[in-house]
Amino acid sequence: MRRGRGELEAEVLAVLWQHDAPATAADVRERLGDDALAYTTVVTILSRLHEKGVLTREKQGRMFAYRPVDDPAGLAARRMRAVLDNEDNRESVLARFVSNLPPGDEQALLQLLQSDRGNR
Repeated sequence: MRRGRGELEAEVLAVLWQHDAPATAADVRERLGDDALAYTTVVTILSRLHEKGVLTREKQGRMFAYRPVDDPAGLAARRMRAVLDNEDNRESVLARFVSNLPPGDEQALLQLLQSDRGNR
């Protein structure tokens, strides 16, 4: 079965988020339960995620064990921040983002901003 772009990365991350302990490529491959998936493919995906800063890794014998840097919400926030960091007019992008939020999300964002200001 051919996966879509980024789909295997998402599956690997889901496996790692489900387990608190670091996992090797063999662990991840086993937990994915796809016997047709090559071990080297899993190693490549884990290496790419590490290069992107999404995973940390530590040496375990001759292999690496990987762990996510953030939970799913943290990863989404990092991606949003990366998009903002690549824009020349951050204020305009933020304004457009907020103006396109549904009312409930806009209210939640406002409450978060107000509560965060009180914590500084």
